[in-house]
Amino acid sequence: MKYINENMTILEICEKYPETIEFLKSKGFKNIDDKNTINIIGKITLKNVLSMKKINSDIFVEILNEIVNQNRNSIDITINNSEKSKEKNENTITMMGLLPCPVRIPLLEAMKEFLENNSEIDLSYDLKAASYGLDWLKDDVIKANHPEKLADIFISAGFDLFFEDELMGKFKKENIFKDITGIKEYNKDFNNEKISLKDPDGDYSMLGVVPAIFLVNTAELGEREIPRTWEDLLKPEFEKSVSLPISDFDLFNSILINIYKTYGKEAVKKLGKSLLQNLHPSQMIKSDKFKENIPTVTIMPYFFTKMIKEDSSMIAVWPEDGAAVSPIFMLTKKDKEDKLKKIAEFLSGEKVGKILSHQGLFPSINPNIDNNINGKKFLWTGWDYIHENNIGEILRECKELFFDNIKNK
Repeated sequence: MKYINENMTILEICEKYPETIEFLKSKGFKNIDDKNTINIIGKITLKNVLSMKKINSDIFVEILNEIVNQNRNSIDITINNSEKSKEKNENTITMMGLLPCPVRIPLLEAMKEFLENNSEIDLSYDLKAASYGLDWLKDDVIKANHPEKLADIFISAGFDLFFEDELMGKFKKENIFKDITGIKEYNKDFNNEKISLKDPDGDYSMLGVVPAIFLVNTAELGEREIPRTWEDLLKPEFEKSVSLPISDFDLFNSILINIYKTYGKEAVKKLGKSLLQNLHPSQMIKSDKFKENIPTVTIMPYFFTKMIKEDSSMIAVWPEDGAAVSPIFMLTKKDKEDKLKKIAEFLSGEKVGKILSHQGLFPSINPNIDNNINGKKFLWTGWDYIHENNIGEILRECKELFFDNIKNK
């Protein structure tokens, strides 16, 4: 549901939707919770303010509406879109997970419509915004010391939840999950000699990926050339010049493990040395407005490039050696295949694929979706590497290498 539009005044937004104030303050709307300040700037429209800041209003408004939707639970996520009892019976299907923030509301709306058209499905689901974090999911998985206590379907991005031995890893070893999407070959963007996302063991499903690309502030480059690859970014001239989305742990972990696997331990150390500051992706798009500690390069999800104004000094660079990807995984229980198949097919189908790819710039694995990637490469660890290594241990080593070099630089 859309509550906010660009023609509303700052005062109107703050009064009607106070849950947006902290976000607005983080974007440079200083002291808007102060009555004197809001009386001065409050009559200015959001569109005019964003125009002065050279921020794309469409995406900014979309994020504001996501904040309101998340806070007010505008999408009813009870069973079959009705006020049913919270008590679940043996026929109730349970689903938990995280959805990428920019597409969460469209995906929930699509889910609501799907359930209305398939009233025979008894589904209870809790799909929070990715910004909510994984801790609640991890707690649920840890407490579920038996497969029967697990939710029937899990959706989330990143590596740690699905491969840690004390989390999903232990259930994977018990052959609990199965890919029941029915998709034999993934989208051509992920099914070629350069990359293969489909799990050869048939345990895990994917819905799409979150690519990490470079945002280069040309005003801060000086005599340096624009970095075109991850190797370029690890050169000494970019030390203390890079902003990384450390708070976006799924993407950050994916960047670390891809760099570790592709370029080795020393590359992870160099990445730590390159760090200037940690920014949330929504802050990155206006980093050319900072007065100090201005990053030359920010690493960010591809989606946020939609917020860059044409006259900005910021340019998006898709790494020539590949955008590091954080896969959006889906796990479905093998012993409930008959009950889950229709839902799995919907989630991996064209409607959801278009929402991910076209609205969120999260390329879909569905073979019928045009991701508009035009042959761009991805940096992906590969299933052989995942199956042959303890991903949890590697992630812990990566973080140790990275953060030790922040302290020592």
